[in-house]
Amino acid sequence: MIHLAKEDIRHTLGTFIVTAMGVGMLLGIVLIMIGVYRGMISDAEVLLKDLDVDLWVVQENTLGPFAEASRVHEDLKYTIKNIPAIDKSEAVTFQALQLPLPHKKLSVLAVGYDIYGEINPINPQRLIAGRVLKHNHYEIVVSDKTGYKLHDTIRLGRDSYIVVGITHGTVASGGDPLVYISLKDAQVLQFTYTNKRIQSDRARGIINKDSHLVNAIIATLHKGYDVDSVAQDIRKWNHKSVYTKVQQTVVLTKYVVEKASKQIGLFTVILIGVSTIIISLIIYTMTLEKMKEISIMKLMGLPNSMIIKMIIEETLLLGVLAFIFGNIFAHLIYSKFPKNVVLENPDAFVLFFIVVIASILASFIGVKKVISADPQSAIGG
Repeated sequence: MIHLAKEDIRHTLGTFIVTAMGVGMLLGIVLIMIGVYRGMISDAEVLLKDLDVDLWVVQENTLGPFAEASRVHEDLKYTIKNIPAIDKSEAVTFQALQLPLPHKKLSVLAVGYDIYGEINPINPQRLIAGRVLKHNHYEIVVSDKTGYKLHDTIRLGRDSYIVVGITHGTVASGGDPLVYISLKDAQVLQFTYTNKRIQSDRARGIINKDSHLVNAIIATLHKGYDVDSVAQDIRKWNHKSVYTKVQQTVVLTKYVVEKASKQIGLFTVILIGVSTIIISLIIYTMTLEKMKEISIMKLMGLPNSMIIKMIIEETLLLGVLAFIFGNIFAHLIYSKFPKNVVLENPDAFVLFFIVVIASILASFIGVKKVISADPQSAIGG
């Protein structure tokens, strides 16, 4: 028995492949959208993994510096350090800055930390050039995404900073590059006002007392202590909000990137739906083009089941080819996106399963047309 689907595709091979490529580009965009979501989650965890701390102590009744404003006293780190369960405790700041570039401004997240402290947010494995900070003032470590080179000078606020180190893969939850400065410099940038503002405030009897503030206190525990119990004790006696490593990850993924992930998910569903409709229309058009041949086959005695099988096989093959082209397309362009795109095999397998189901559903339109075909219409042209 001649394989009907194979012979039919052979006669329209060029059109079939071009059609599969077109649908494949849509599926490739679906993969990219999923990859953008994965990239957002991956970016959100970069700083958390590099710091690798057990507790985040932030302003009471806030979600912490990644989700909303948080200010605590720098010397709180000593109070936390004196708790028996605590091994290390340091103060950190986080501030959105605009780095000057030749023709534009670049958004970055500046991490301020005590360069003589026990916790260093700069992962040595991510440092690709230069060194970490060694002086309390006027040094900066930047991400390679910023475009700056070693020994470049960057003007921030009232001071100039020298690039002493370059990292790779250091990004904030929003995809902006990370830069690192000393805690002293960070406090000046974030909490110290301009000379005119200070002069004006003094005339009003206001004295700036914010330079000793930070955005969070981070801490690690000695082995053997329960992190949740320690966190509860700090909340109770120090009147601060405290988040464990797991809770801070939830804050980032739920409150910081949740809306963006929902939007990406909606776009993904829409694109899959559009792809299904396009496949349905293509199969319907292909079926209409060969209605006379189908009528002849029915007149010759071929059962509906055999013709239906041909339609379903063609639809499935179209879906599979589109998925292959989509994968190739996604892997060719994903690195061109400004934000991190993470393509994972499990996502591709899930999409393949969805494409197969969608192709089967799409074939029903062609199947319905085949069943309603009148064999008598083949007589007389």
